[in-house]
This record gives sequence, C-alpha cells and structure tokens, in this order.
Amino acid sequence: MVVFDQVSKRYPNGVLALSDASFNITKGEFVFFVGLTGSGKTTIIKLMIKEEDPTDGEIFVNGIELKGMDPYDIPYLRRNIGIVFQDFRLLPHKTAFENVAYAMQITEATPKEIRRQVPSVLSLVGLAKKANAYPDQLSGGEQQRVVLARAIVNNPSLLIADEPTGNLDPDTSLEIMNLLCEINSRGTTVIVVTHEKTIVDTLKKRVIALSNGEIYRDEQKGLYGDEASHCQLSN
Repeated sequence: MVVFDQVSKRYPNGVLALSDASFNITKGEFVFFVGLTGSGKTTIIKLMIKEEDPTDGEIFVNGIELKGMDPYDIPYLRRNIGIVFQDFRLLPHKTAFENVAYAMQITEATPKEIRRQVPSVLSLVGLAKKANAYPDQLSGGEQQRVVLARAIVNNPSLLIADEPTGNLDPDTSLEIMNLLCEINSRGTTVIVVTHEKTIVDTLKKRVIALSNGEIYRDEQKGLYGDEASHCQLSN
C-alpha cells in the first residue's frame, strides 16, 4: 500500500526533514505516526501525496512509484487517497451535503451517484440530520465528521488523517477516532499523524515514531481479546 525505501528529504534552506526512512504499510493496516513538532511527520505525509519530492530514496503508493510521475497523473493518484486535515478546510458557503458532494463532482461522478452515495456516507459519520447545515452551524466535531465524510465518499483505498483531533475536546476526539476505526474495519488503510498520547496508548495499533527526521521505533502493539483490539474507545 505504502512503501518508503531509504527516503530522505532536504529542503533548499539546508534543513534535513527526513533521513533514510524506510517502512512498509500493508493494505488494511491502521498506523500512527508520532513525534514532536518538527520530527518529520508532516514531511512524510507531503511525500505520500506527492506534494513534495524526496531528495533520495523511492516511494510507492498503491503500487505506483512516485519518482518521475508526470504532474498530469498526480490528481489521479490523489483520487485514491482520502485526506483529513486538522483545520477542516470546508467550503463555508456549501452545506454538509454539498461539501461532500463536491469531492465526487471533482471525479466526474453522475448526479445519480452523488444522490446515492453522499447520504450514505453522512449517515456513517452520524450527520444524516445535518446534511443541509452550513459549516458555521456545526460544532467542531461535526465539522470534522463532514471532513471525514468528504475524505471517504469516493471509497479511497488509503485514508490519511493529519492531526484530526488537534482542535477538538477529549470526548469529541474519542468519537472521531472511533469513526476512523470503523472506516478501517471496512478495509480502508488508515494513517494517523497525532500528538494524542492517550489515544495511541489506548488503541494499541502500529506506531511509527520519529525524532529529528529519523524513524527510531516501529512496532506492532495490537492486542487480541482486548477491547482495544476491536478499535473501540470509551469515555
């Protein structure tokens, strides 16, 4: 699903943001990337979606090598990747339904497909009754649910969430993480960048930890027969 092979990224100002990073994320995994600000987490995400190019090394996403990819093909690569941002990035003058539908319109989905798929996805994230609400009429947690719905409406094989709970209170953060777990249980590979120690420790998923641009820990912490193994949190 995602392969980094000895990947490094040095920016023009000389900053080495990532150094010799190697990992392999397989289909259906749920992976946390953790580390302090400036450790290289965001750089990895930018490399995955080809917003940045590596200085050295090879990157494969969904079996596609990103090095040398024609710029024309980048939008097609990203169609199979759902992205959830901390700052929501919703269109303020569109309803929840319209924000989610917009992601399908970009892929040239038919009106019939949009009418069928959008309500289903809004229902999945618990917003069936808020379809006609505008972003400023929704709470922070509800806005993040719209972002999640928008990210998965085209059935991406990979979902990347960059600090998805950074602006939310603890209870709402738990709800969002449970939604990510539900999405993962349906077969979508989920990658989460987070500083939320409690969530990471509770879920016991794979953790890739970075410091100063280097991966210093990559471990599987899944538990069988434990509530955490079913990817469920409790308040």
